[in-house]
Amino acid sequence: MSKSTLPVRSLGSSGLQVSAIGLGCMSLSGVYGKSGDDEGVALIREALDRGITLLDTSDAYGAGHNEKIVGQALKGRRSEVVLATKFGNIGGRDGKFADGRPEFVIASCEASLKGLGVEVIDLYYQHRVDPSVPIEDTVGAMARLVEQGKVRALGLSEASPNTIRRAHAVHKIAAVQNEFSLLYRAEAEETLRTTRALNIGFVAYSPLGRGLLTGVVEDPKTMSDTDARRRHPRFAAENVVSNIALVHRIESIAREKKCTPGQLALAWLLAQGDDIVPIPGTKRTARLIENIGALSVALTKDDLARIAQSVPVGAVAGLRYPEGQMKSLNL
Repeated sequence: MSKSTLPVRSLGSSGLQVSAIGLGCMSLSGVYGKSGDDEGVALIREALDRGITLLDTSDAYGAGHNEKIVGQALKGRRSEVVLATKFGNIGGRDGKFADGRPEFVIASCEASLKGLGVEVIDLYYQHRVDPSVPIEDTVGAMARLVEQGKVRALGLSEASPNTIRRAHAVHKIAAVQNEFSLLYRAEAEETLRTTRALNIGFVAYSPLGRGLLTGVVEDPKTMSDTDARRRHPRFAAENVVSNIALVHRIESIAREKKCTPGQLALAWLLAQGDDIVPIPGTKRTARLIENIGALSVALTKDDLARIAQSVPVGAVAGLRYPEGQMKSLNL
């Protein structure tokens, strides 16, 4: 097929321009059930063919496995994408969720460059903020990677407004990646006020609420045993019924707009500002095509207000991560 083009958005003042919807690649490493490497490579290349130019991965996804899949998919096509990866999310190892030591930053970047098979990373995020290391020290090390030509632009993930301001004072931050969807808004909107004041892009992960907003999750028991969502409080038996009821409200509006609930949720998010770039993840071509279709959903101001009112801020039941992981967020 001939390559498609999609609307583009800028990541702050970094000079990086990306498709208005990117692709989150985490699910290609078995996080939400089994996935094959060949299928993952094929999906990424399909995304490129359809005009997606922002690929998002991390050294934490599959302990480096995800970066290798992305790197394989990019062979011969590196120039077509803005490639983003992350470091520092160590998932509770030795009682810590993050490592922001300067020497760890440098070593992680070298490992990611090797795993991806590239000479430069376009957007390098600190995946989780390390409260034991001053953000100035971590970003200082990241800035040295820019000076060395190994990284083009810097980002933060799950960073609080205060941390963002302190980091930006050390080196320009191109993008902040935090969770943002109809189901999770209060902290995201607070962060957005800071990123806008500093001309920083906002990359929204889990824009479909880990699949809840697509309307396909009716019973978590149908999820595979390896699906990480089984551990998420929003999908727990005591919460999921009320959360699905919220999604039914979205489904009703989506029928009127002649789109899917997932497309409606993405279109609502895209309409919150052209500095926002959602990165929905998927393992399936049909879902990839559906997500891109959200760019064609036109919403009026009345539509946007009605959608927001149908899922009020704070209405979702359950924490967004298991309780132990909550302490690593918004730091």
